[in-house]
Amino acid sequence: MSVATQLEPLVRALVPGELGVTIKAWDGSTLGPEQTAATVVIKSPAALRRLVWAPNELGLGRAYVTGDLDIEGDVFAALRIRDGVAGADEPARVGLGRRGWLAAIAAARKLGALGRPLPVPPEEARLSGRRHSRERDAAAVAHHYNAGNDFYRLFLGPTMTYSCAYFETDDTPLDDAQRAKYELICRKLGLGPGMRVLDVGCGWGGMVMHAAEHHGVTAVGVTLSRSQQELASKRVAEAGLEDRVEIRYQDYRDITDGPYDAISSIGMFEHVGLEMLHEYFEQLSGQLRPGGRLLNHAISRPVGAGGQPRFDKHSFIDHYVFPDGELHEVGTVVTTMQEHGFEVRDVESLREHYAKTLRLWVAGLEANWDEAVVFAGQARARIWKLYMAASAINFEANRTNIHQVLGVKSTEDGHSGMPLTRRAFIR
Repeated sequence: MSVATQLEPLVRALVPGELGVTIKAWDGSTLGPEQTAATVVIKSPAALRRLVWAPNELGLGRAYVTGDLDIEGDVFAALRIRDGVAGADEPARVGLGRRGWLAAIAAARKLGALGRPLPVPPEEARLSGRRHSRERDAAAVAHHYNAGNDFYRLFLGPTMTYSCAYFETDDTPLDDAQRAKYELICRKLGLGPGMRVLDVGCGWGGMVMHAAEHHGVTAVGVTLSRSQQELASKRVAEAGLEDRVEIRYQDYRDITDGPYDAISSIGMFEHVGLEMLHEYFEQLSGQLRPGGRLLNHAISRPVGAGGQPRFDKHSFIDHYVFPDGELHEVGTVVTTMQEHGFEVRDVESLREHYAKTLRLWVAGLEANWDEAVVFAGQARARIWKLYMAASAINFEANRTNIHQVLGVKSTEDGHSGMPLTRRAFIR
């Protein structure tokens, strides 16, 4: 009896509907349609053992990271099967359920795959200490960026911008869309010559460099990634902006040199936990002059995505990509900002823009795959490909969203300084 035949009860328990992809076992036998856009390859019995001991997304993720499970062809087509998974408490999560787990045990027993738990892949995050302490947050950020600057450059491109781009047309190139995003934020913040700007979670310095070069501001960017701080400082020097831009390795909680005229936070908020939301906005408010603007650009979760902002403890993303990451519902963000002295003046969703950004990043990673493996290793390159492809699908399906929330720090006389219409934000 072929391996695929013995695996069929498990596959049917996991995906009771139309399979949509080809399943190929280590003996060459297959299940499902013969010609599909993607083939899921079970390359080793170890994949079953991992699924038995972690009968959820984490078990599948560990098998994928180690190469015991692989995807050939269109990774987006392969990931679409998650929507039909049985036992999932929401479409974005994978769980075998009792029936599927029993089927996995039975298949593993028949195929001689039962045994002790296999070692956890070394790429899995192992954080210690109090959640969202300064030390643990720094370790979480270091885990995410330890693939190295050269790895990120392969798919981010020359702008080295690791956040949602802003596509003014369907044909806008990625680099132009990232510059358009910075320009949109600068206009929302009302930047002009002589203003002092803070960028929290500045990445490789794109926002502060754009603001200094095109709007005449002086700027400070802070990051918890040593590699980002070093490269961002080098990029600032190469652009001749050292007299106007400073890049610091610094926690947002330790910034004390305000007031600033404007503050941006782009793609950093996902590292701020629910328990820290009040401290986060209180700190930023304290560093902003009255009438100054804050632009908070962050991935958010829909209202119906469950009561907790934390990623599920069995999720692939929590263990391999964003340890301690949390997504907040945009209404909670707006309320919390207003509780700390901000008048929220504009909320904009860029959901479709992030889906497009991620698809372009995946294409860039695939086009430079051999170099990516050299820079980051096979396992980490596989992790990022899976994570970015899955994220693109989640944005397209409205399982995750992204919002820019613009607030003005309240003044005694109520003067906001805001333009009468949003036309001022558009070039």
